[in-house]
Amino acid sequence: MDGAYPVSYEITRPETYNRLTVAFRAILVIPQALLVGGGGGALGWFSFANRNQGGRYFFEIFSSGVLMAVVGFLVFLAWFAIMFTGKFPLSMRDFCIKIWRWSQNVHAYVGLLADPYPPFGDGPYPLQLEVIPAEQYNRLTVFFRIFMLIPHYIVLALLGIAFFIVTVIAWFAILFTGQYPPSLYDFSVGVARWSARVGAYGLLFVDEYPPFSMEGNPGGTRMAGTL
Repeated sequence: MDGAYPVSYEITRPETYNRLTVAFRAILVIPQALLVGGGGGALGWFSFANRNQGGRYFFEIFSSGVLMAVVGFLVFLAWFAIMFTGKFPLSMRDFCIKIWRWSQNVHAYVGLLADPYPPFGDGPYPLQLEVIPAEQYNRLTVFFRIFMLIPHYIVLALLGIAFFIVTVIAWFAILFTGQYPPSLYDFSVGVARWSARVGAYGLLFVDEYPPFSMEGNPGGTRMAGTL
């Protein structure tokens, strides 16, 4: 994987789907989403249908998850640690990456990129998400990281709309044919891959600026030190 970005996101289109679980996926994912998020896209209508404060609060929890909120707090602490020591504390980093990978499994399940129900934790799953954590950081880019990601956020906001539309189309296609159309699937995987790279960079797992690309990494072998 020489020259490849230090975040690898690979998944294969399922040959068959369980149409019953696809039909009720937004409900089945609730226990997972409360922990690590991933349900916001499936139930985006909830924030509009429930305009009261309680409804919006539930939607925020459902979108991000309790454990991902913990990850956010730890990354906030890690930002200060990196600024002073140049290092992301290892125990914090490993925990954050494991929770983040769990959340990405849930996102893949909600987005119909995978069919098996995700494990509760960082267990085996069709999504092969690998991260080569940074050993050294550019403190200047860490300091301005949120601002540096603004161009990516703008593009991903537009791609996210397309991703949602494609997922709805695929949901109906799977219910009627049992298949996710291959060209649509490749597009959705590309958006998810781009988003994962940006997420890993924003969470300080890696220090290399993410490419503006939906393409996979060349090669594909696992490197030592990959989480």
